[in-house]
Parts: sequence; C-alpha cells; structure tokens
Amino acid sequence: MTDEIVDLTNCDREPIHIPSLIQPHGILLVLQDPTLEILQVSSNTQKVIGRQPEELLGKSLSDLLNAKQINLIQQCLAEDFESINPLNLSIKHLNKSIYFDGIIHSLDNIIILELEPRKAKDSTGFFNFYQQVRGIITRIQKAPTMLEMCQIVVTEVRRITGFDRVMVYRFDREGAGRVIAEDTNQETPYLDLHYPPSDIPKQARQLYTLNWLRLIPDASYQPVTLIPANNPLTNQPLDLSLSVLRSVSGIHLEYLQNMGVTASMSISLMHEQKLWGLIACHHSSPKYISYNIRTMCEFIGQVMSVELANKEASEDIDYKRQLKSLQTQFVEGLSQAECFLDGMVQLKSQLLNLTSATGAVICSGDQYIEAGKTPSEDEVHALLDWIKPQLHHNLFETRSLTKDYPAGESFKAIASGVLALEISRVHHNYILWFRPEIIQTVNWGGNPNKPVEVLSEGNFRISPRKSFELWQETVQGYALPWKPCEVEAVAELRSLVVGVVLRQADKLAAMNFELQRSNEELDSFAYVASHDLKEPLRGIHNYANFLMEDYADVLDNDGVAKLQTLVRLTQRMEDLINSLLHFSRLGRAELIRQPVNLNELVQQVISTLSIARPQSEVEFRIPQPLKSIQCDRAQINELFTNLISNAIKYNDKPNKWVEIGFIEENGQRKVAPTSMTFYVRDNGIGIPEEHLDKIFQIFRRLHGRDDFGGGTGVGLTIARKIVERHGGKIWVESNQTQGSTFYFTLSVEPNT
Repeated sequence: MTDEIVDLTNCDREPIHIPSLIQPHGILLVLQDPTLEILQVSSNTQKVIGRQPEELLGKSLSDLLNAKQINLIQQCLAEDFESINPLNLSIKHLNKSIYFDGIIHSLDNIIILELEPRKAKDSTGFFNFYQQVRGIITRIQKAPTMLEMCQIVVTEVRRITGFDRVMVYRFDREGAGRVIAEDTNQETPYLDLHYPPSDIPKQARQLYTLNWLRLIPDASYQPVTLIPANNPLTNQPLDLSLSVLRSVSGIHLEYLQNMGVTASMSISLMHEQKLWGLIACHHSSPKYISYNIRTMCEFIGQVMSVELANKEASEDIDYKRQLKSLQTQFVEGLSQAECFLDGMVQLKSQLLNLTSATGAVICSGDQYIEAGKTPSEDEVHALLDWIKPQLHHNLFETRSLTKDYPAGESFKAIASGVLALEISRVHHNYILWFRPEIIQTVNWGGNPNKPVEVLSEGNFRISPRKSFELWQETVQGYALPWKPCEVEAVAELRSLVVGVVLRQADKLAAMNFELQRSNEELDSFAYVASHDLKEPLRGIHNYANFLMEDYADVLDNDGVAKLQTLVRLTQRMEDLINSLLHFSRLGRAELIRQPVNLNELVQQVISTLSIARPQSEVEFRIPQPLKSIQCDRAQINELFTNLISNAIKYNDKPNKWVEIGFIEENGQRKVAPTSMTFYVRDNGIGIPEEHLDKIFQIFRRLHGRDDFGGGTGVGLTIARKIVERHGGKIWVESNQTQGSTFYFTLSVEPNT
C-alpha cells in the first residue's frame, strides 16, 4: 500500500503531530520513565554532539550528562515543565563542553528531551527578563483599544527579535484570517489582507492551542529522522505535539517559500480557551531565535491573550450600554404585558435595535408577527424548520445563509444574515432577526482559490499559492457579522422572556385554579338550588290548580285569571330551573369522546327538527360533507340542535334557509390542524351589533318572553359551555335583518 500524497485537497487530514521528523537546529532524545534509558534519538547526534545514534540507543542518559544534571532532570519530572524549561545543560565533546537549552516534557510515560545548542553565556536571568518586558507589559495594559494594543505588540516583538515583518493575524469564525496590525521593513505591506482557512488548516490550529510558540529558523532545512522511526514501547509514531523541534508540514514549507519567507516564528493568542489569532514573524533569510528570547515573546503573547478580554469588553462600550438600556425596556414591557406575545408586539422597534437588524419575526404557536423587512411567512416557516436541528444552546447565527441553505438565495437581499432564538420548542416560540446582503470588496493576500498544478506524469496536484500580491474579490451573499455582544444580548433576552412567561404562567395557573374552584362551587350551588327550588315550586303550582278546581264557583273572573297567571309563572319558573339544572350537569358530566361522523349527526338533527316543526319550511344547505372528529356525541348533538333550531326560530323570511359547514385550512404548511372551525349560517332576523357580546349570557333574551316561540334564554349559554368543554371557542357575526353566522371551533385531539 503506497503512502497518500499530501496536497491542499487533503491537508486537513495530514497527521502533522506525528511526522517522525525534527528540524536540524537541535537534537531529540526519547527516554523511558523512570530509568532514563534512551529509546529513540534523532539521526543528527553525530553532527551536533559527536555521537552516533546507534551508539546512544539503549544507553542511559547518564552516558551523556553528568550526575548533577541527571539529578536536576529527575527533580524536574515531578514539576510543571513550563516553569522549569529551559534547563542549562552541557555535554563534553573533544575535551570541550557544548552548552544547550534543554526542553523537557513527558507524554504517556515517555520523556522527551530536546537540546538546542547555545552560547555558554547566552542565558537571561529573571531580573534581565523582567527589565526587558516590564515596559512592554505596561504599554499593552494601558492601550485604549484592541488595535492599538496589537500595534504595540508587533512593534516590540520586532524590536526584540529583529524579524523583517511582525504581524497580528486574527481568525474569524470560519477559520479565515486577516492581518490587523503590522510592523515591517518590507516594501509590500500585508496590513488588512485576508487569508483563506486553508492557509492554516484545522489540525495546525489545534496544535497552536497546545504549543504556544513555533519557530522555523530555515524553511529550506532538510528534516532529520528519528531512529527508530516508531517508538519501541508503542510501535507507533511518536506524538510530537508539544515538541519545539517538530518538523513542519512540507505543504507549509512550500507555502513559506512561495511567500519569500525563509525564517518564521508564530506565537498563539488565546481567548476563552480558543485560538483567537497569532503573532506571526517573517524573515527573508535564515534566522535563529534563542529559547530565552522566544520565552520572552511567548510571555508577551500570554499577557496579550489575557488583555484580549479586557480590550474586547471596552470595545463598543456605548453600543453595549445601549443594549443594556434596551434590555431594561424589555424587562419593564414584558413584566406589564398580559402575555409574552402582547409584550413583544409593543416592543417591535426595540427588538430590531437589540441586534441592529432590519427585520424580525416572532413565531408563537400559530401566531406570526413581523417587524421591518422580512421574507414571506411561508419562507420563514420553511427556514425555521431547517434551523431547528442547527440550534446550539437555543441559538443559531449565520452571516451567509445561502452557504448552507440554498433556498435562501431568493431572499438574500433582505436576509443574508440570520440570528434565531428558541424560547420554547414545546410551545413553538421563536424569534428570528434578519440582516440584508452587503456587497463588499475583500482584499486577499493572493488569489485564495486553490490553484491546479500539472505534474510531469500528467497528474494534477493542488499546490500552495505562489502569489501573495493584492487580489481583490467582490463578495456577495454576506451580511454584516453579528457582534458577540449582540448574540449575548439575545441569549439574555431568552432568560428574561422565560422568566416573565413563567411568572405569568404561575399567575395564570393560580387564576385558573381559583376560577375552576368557583365554577365547581357555582355548579354545585346550581345543582342543589335547582333540586331545592323544585319542591316548593311544585307545591305552589299544585295549590293554584286546587284553588281553581275547588273554588271556581266562589272566585270571580279576575280571581281565576290571577290563579291562571300564577300557574303560568310557576311553569315558566320550572322551565328556568330545569334549564339551570341541565346547565350545571353539563359542567359536572364527564366527556365521553369517541369518533363521531358529524355529517350523519347533523342529518339526524335536521330530521328530528323537521318532524318537531312540520309547519316550518326550511331549506337546509350542507356545501360539503362534514368530517368525523373525536367528541362527545350527545353534547355535540345538543350543540347543533340549539344552533340550528335558533336559526329556524329567529327567521321571518318567506324563504328560509340554514347552511351548516366548516372552513377549510388554507396555506402551505404541512402541519395537521389541532382544531376545526364549523359554522351555522341563516338568513334570519339577525342580531343588533350592540347585543353581539351579550347573547351567550345565561337567561339573556333579546325579545319578548313569548316572541318567536318563547324560550328560557339558556340555549346559547349551553352551546358555549359545550364548545369550551371540547377545547374550542364560539362567536357570532351578524347583519341585522340579513342573518347571522355562528362559528365555533372543536379540538380534533382526543385528549385535549
């Protein structure tokens, strides 16, 4: 099996941490812990210390170092390596001592010792180190802005090291980089140039988080092999992630040579445990930087990394204060609102200002509210369905929606940038913010596209870029990036909204509990009162009849008329009590849900009413067959009976008609409806507008007691009770003298 050829098509997979090669400006020894037996050695030991690699393998480190140095190394093994490196070590060769900076670390019970030659007096004490960096650190800390701090750093690092060019290179969220500060003696500036993510692939960025400094004294070096190539204990290549001598990827060396760089050094800049950027140093000729100077530069990078958080906090300080003020307005507005949605509607402008968005959408259940410029409702619903699996910690953000969501191409002019917040997946509460496409010109350090190179064999190879001249590109489909403070404000908004919703839910639950208790007490009172009233009422009715029968010859016509009135009143009173009793039983009876064919049920109601009212000629219209739903058959039968009989009763037209139907769900959403809307429409007398909100009140009649066949005025109250018990609502639309339409919804879910 042949080795895979590494080029830019697969450089993200190159195992750069296990090259089994080192750079030639030092030697590497692999030791067994705790015996310090030499297991592996770099093949350049003869050149550096005059000892053949094979001569050292299997020997103890004491063959190279004296007892004092061995004791120092053994003591160091129990300490933090970063605090003890470098060790001042020396090896005798040809009656003279060769001095080294010893860099030691351990990995998986293996000790790695790297030796870099140095001059005997090339050692920087703490006081000298402190004197050199004290002023730099003070200037870094006092820099008023991020960019000014970066400029101080590049200037000072170049002064300390003598590199031709020193830059601060910042990564964006996609891994691309931009030079944001530079100090150089070269003619061509790199300041503000962009570089694609492939210039520093993922695994290289990962190594920068483990090893904060990387030096390449001469990019044209010949790599030095390890002997043996694999570690004898594991029979695997040695992990050189923490090695300072680790050989660099050939692709990277070619990249440097194409750029005209012979020596380079990079220092990691970390922020919130992530690689924020690099201090990148370039030189046009070979250049070695001693370990002590490198340590000084690394320390500067570490201080700068700490200061990144402080400088970021001070950036956009006025804007951040504005966001805090907006959050206060949300607290006040939502706290006073009856529900989350009402509060958000009142805060539309603040919602846009919170993220400097040009459009926003609030989705809550089936409700949809928009502010500013947004895609269509169908486009937003489709987008939201795509976003939901992409949410991370209830958030989703992108500045280039079309990169991952091709359907966004049609509305990229208003929504290339999307920031989405999930408040509640269960209740389908979401907020989306939109930003428009900003067409801009980006300055690249050379053409960022991967060039194709034709090899002599006729094969193709994608190679590193050979030109780093200014190359401009017009970029489309991108919006301005969402600032971290804006994303943070949105995350805090969710906590605020959830808190308000929970408080409102607690309040609503308490009110519902109290209302349920009151209703239960009212039902119990009505039930008991109905029974208790019927007995004395029946006595009054009977005694009135007895008086008319037994004393008819004694009473005059006026007395008989008064007794007859009393009988009629007791009869009406009994009708009212029976209606009240029936109403109270509706609230106490358990719903027996079952599949009911409403088309058959309505036909039965029509047949029954036609038999009961043979003198009424009515045309019944059913535009389309009614569907089957889960409901209580007896109660829904009574509901349709009440509404249809009212439609017949309150109609003075010569040609009466009643229409029974349902409203089809329109729209493109592929979501099964949770309820259906039915209606009963007539061409009757209609209802005055001022009475529309009163007709569902119990015992409320809009006409005389005996007009239109009389009645107790409880039919519509019972209809409302039945609908509400089925999880729906009922309302009426009417034009006086032209007719009325009663609408009601019924839940289609069996357990609602």
